[in-house]
Parts: sequence; C-alpha cells; structure tokens
Amino acid sequence: MECIGFIGLGIMGKPMSQHLIKAGYALTVLDRTPEVQQEIVAAGAHAGTSPKQVAEQSDVVVTMLPDSPDVSEVVLGKNGVLEGLRPGSLFIDMSTILPSVARRVTDAVRQKGADGLDAPVSGGQVGAQNATLSIMVGGSAAAFARAKPIFEKMGKNIVHVGEAGAGQVTKAANQVVVAVTIAAVSEALLLAAKAGVDPAKVREALLGGFAQSRILDLHGNRMLQRNFQPGFKMKLHRKDMSIVLHTARELGLALPTSAGVAELMNAAMGNGGAELDHSALVMMLEKLGNFEIPKAG
Repeated sequence: MECIGFIGLGIMGKPMSQHLIKAGYALTVLDRTPEVQQEIVAAGAHAGTSPKQVAEQSDVVVTMLPDSPDVSEVVLGKNGVLEGLRPGSLFIDMSTILPSVARRVTDAVRQKGADGLDAPVSGGQVGAQNATLSIMVGGSAAAFARAKPIFEKMGKNIVHVGEAGAGQVTKAANQVVVAVTIAAVSEALLLAAKAGVDPAKVREALLGGFAQSRILDLHGNRMLQRNFQPGFKMKLHRKDMSIVLHTARELGLALPTSAGVAELMNAAMGNGGAELDHSALVMMLEKLGNFEIPKAG
C-alpha cells in the first residue's frame, strides 16, 4: 500500500484521515493545530513537520484545506508540497477551491514529474465520519485509477468528471443546488408557519411529493428543531458561493439566483451566523419577515 501524506485535519479532514489509518495505510499527517495532529498521531499516524517534509515521505499527498489561498500556500509556497514532491508521486487536493487555482496547482505538480487531481467532496461532517462522501474528481484517467482505492475508503459516490479543474466546477455546481434549495426550504416553511399551517406537517407532506429532497428532509428538520450546530458552517458555504460567482464572472455568466442567496448568506454572517450550520439561513429570512417558525415539539 502506498504511503499517504494528509495535510489538513479539520472537521472533514480528521475523520477522512482516520478512515485511511483504519484501512491500513501508512499516514504522515500535518495540521496547524498541534493537539489535533497529535490525536491522529496517537491513532497510528506519523507526525509531519512541514508540507515539504510530508511530500518527501509520501507516495500520495492529500490536502483538505479551507480555501484557495491556503492550498496555494501549502502547495506552492516556501517549504511547500511542491518542493518535496517526488517524480511519479500523486497529489490530491480534496479542498473546495477555485477551478482556476486547481488547474494552476495541477500544472505545477505535473511540471515536477508527478500528477495531480482536484477531488472536492460533498456530504458534510456526517459523510466524512461515515465514509459516505460524494467525491467529484478532475484530472487524468490514470491518476484517477490510482487514487480510486484511496477514495473508496472515504466515500461512496466517486465520479471522474473530466480533466483538471472539472472536479471543482462540479463542486461549485453542487453548492449552487444546495444553497438555493436551503433558501427554498426556508421560504416554504416560513410561508406555511406565517399562514398558520403547521410547518412540520407541511414538510411531512412535501417529502412524499415532487418537492422531496435530502435538504427538505435533513435541513428542514434542523429548521423545525432550531438545531443549527454546524455540520457545514455558513461561512464555508458563503466562501463556496464566492467561488461560484467568481467562476461565473470569469465565464461571463449571470447567476442571479446564486447571487441572491449569497447576499442572504452575507447578511446571516453579519448577524452572527458565520459559525452556525448553513441551514441557519432560515433565521435571516425570519428576521426579514419579522416572524419566527415555531420550534416543533
């Protein structure tokens, strides 16, 4: 089995790395929070000291980082992954970043005689913990075939979408659907409650019809229970919507619905919702309507 370096042990990366350890991979891990890194080391991993050193010790390097600047710094910066990457090795970025940055990173990796994949994920913390993530992959077919056994330890729905950057474009599309659907579910339940109709019963009815969705099921229930402990933080989804709109501008596309939901997320963050689950978007709509959906009981 190949030796894997894993950089970024946050809310997603931590359980993902744990699945690889349980599968028997030799893992070298690195995180900016020493306590988190030590926890994974105690589970059987080796401690990394820098991205360069992790790459020097690894056949495959995986990053799971917050944003495009983080990936650029960790891979292309001083003592970065690129400096330690060996010819023939594989770099996999599972962060959610700009497609243009993903392509630039992959080009740099290939110039070192290695190969690269952008492989963002969907499924949130629960999907990471249960190894049921959806993984959308951009890069060469050969690199995808090499990485697939690793992906299978972390996810279930694993699709090779196309060349470098295609995985990130797919994730951007995913985040559009999720954001807009959260807003739609929020508005539907708010409308029902304001009209004096039990929103829990409305949700139950809608789940049996064409409006059924996982977001109506899971996040609709979060809204009714007023449970906004983060599975996926509002600030991270707002970051993803920035990626969507930035990419749309690069392509000369108008995405007015996405832009509207992104502005609602901006307002929610300005009202203290940055660290809450993205389903807390409903609270911003409640504020605008001066009406709160009653907690189901």
